Amino acid sequence: MRKITVLSMITLDGVMQAPGGPKEDTSGGFKYGGWTAPYGDKEFGKVVQKELKPPSDYLLGRKTFKIWAAYWPKHADFWPGINKGTKYVFSKRLKKSDPLITGWKNSVLIKNVDDIKKLKRSKGADIQVWGSSELIQLLLKHDLADELRLKIYPVTLGKGKKLFDSGIMPAAFKLVDTVVTSTGVIIAHYKRAGKVKTANIEI
Repeated sequence: MRKITVLSMITLDGVMQAPGGPKEDTSGGFKYGGWTAPYGDKEFGKVVQKELKPPSDYLLGRKTFKIWAAYWPKHADFWPGINKGTKYVFSKRLKKSDPLITGWKNSVLIKNVDDIKKLKRSKGADIQVWGSSELIQLLLKHDLADELRLKIYPVTLGKGKKLFDSGIMPAAFKLVDTVVTSTGVIIAHYKRAGKVKTANIEI
């Protein structure tokens, strides 16, 4: 069984859209692309380097894959593993012969939730999910995310694509590690921890 880990940068109100730059994703009239820029520091960089280091495969939505395919093959010195690992692209629009798939080595097209379940049951490296808001919603809806690695920024945006939305499966998580950077970013690592438990609150 392969572990699926969701890695995401989010605001205090849960927005994850276009953290990297103004033109990354302007859908829905989003005007705040690049909102993470003021918050980098050395501690943040250490955490990211640690996340990039383990040998991994990657599960990405079509839009995220398109952005990555244009960038990472030319920047392998910073993240060698992204070219070595298999990139599983979740898309109902693309075909196996699409230049977007064939143009970046070790890229494989998958079409539905059953494909993701088969991938999770297969042998191989653990799987990281970056960006890909709609894909993450699908994983959470079907309880397929084993871990969440969240970077929570001290900013609210009021609108934009969110990490958590209606329709996801209720689930409990356990906090296993946390770091707070000098700029106020909370980096939290959660592992899946069974069902949601309820009880009466005694006052």
